[in-house]
Amino acid sequence: MILGHQKQWQFLKNSHKLGKLSHAYLFSGPESIGKKTLAVEFIKFLNCQAEKSSLKPCQGCRSCRDIEKGAYPDFILIEPEVSPSTKISTGKEEIKIAQIRKMENYLSLCPYLSSFKVAVIDKAHCMTQEAQNSFLKTLEEPKGNTLFILVTEYPETLLATVLSRVQKINFYPVKREEIEGYLKSENVSQEKAKEITELSLGKPGRAIDFIKNPQKLEEVKNKIKEIDKVAKSALYYRFQYVKNLTERKENLREILDIWLRYFRKLLIIRIKEQKGSYSLTKLKTIIENLSKTQLLLSTTNVNPKLALEVLMLEL
Repeated sequence: MILGHQKQWQFLKNSHKLGKLSHAYLFSGPESIGKKTLAVEFIKFLNCQAEKSSLKPCQGCRSCRDIEKGAYPDFILIEPEVSPSTKISTGKEEIKIAQIRKMENYLSLCPYLSSFKVAVIDKAHCMTQEAQNSFLKTLEEPKGNTLFILVTEYPETLLATVLSRVQKINFYPVKREEIEGYLKSENVSQEKAKEITELSLGKPGRAIDFIKNPQKLEEVKNKIKEIDKVAKSALYYRFQYVKNLTERKENLREILDIWLRYFRKLLIIRIKEQKGSYSLTKLKTIIENLSKTQLLLSTTNVNPKLALEVLMLEL
């Protein structure tokens, strides 16, 4: 199911109808916003066995079901692997050159059911430098009839030569009304739907995750209470909090994402209601530093404890 992003969806369908599909797309936007979901739904649309185009993807034919399960012979999904090299759980993931080479070998084979093959690279920013260079060669000289879809929240980390060879499609947060309406259709109470919508901040993936895993919703609420307390505490307490986080080997990327959503909410309240203990300038600085720290932990081998301690100086 596609929640939001109707402009992007219609653009892709119209491109296919007019025979103007690019050989490579870059789906760019915040994490958990629905980029990969739309990519998979579009692959279903291209291969759906329903007779009428208006019914595609039907979700019920053999092709749609196999693509959903990741078992369709002409579709390959490349996802990052968590790097075991760090003692602290930064959530750092990598797509290695071996994975890209495996994809290249797969693409060299003739399509089995379709007239072309599709490769989706999720979290494309996690490709190592060697993996990106290898992929660039494939992108420049694809074997056979191939469609590439790169999915990322950090397009700036990709090689300029890769970016110049893909058609960019940007994704934005989904309207509150759409997410809340979807939750109610899933028999979520009105009060709970409002709470989940508020904490998901326009990210359908987050909202769905909260429904499937209610304990995650509680974890988010607890982490918000923690950072609110830490932000008002002395520097020593902040550093001790960082020490405890790293020693418990919690997923720092997820925690930073929760903090980021919290301070963005404070920024919205500050702008709309002119309320809050932080100034607009301070909130913008905190959000900017949180984003930078999250990017560093996701794409580099920065010392996590040191990065968080620097962040704490700005709260």
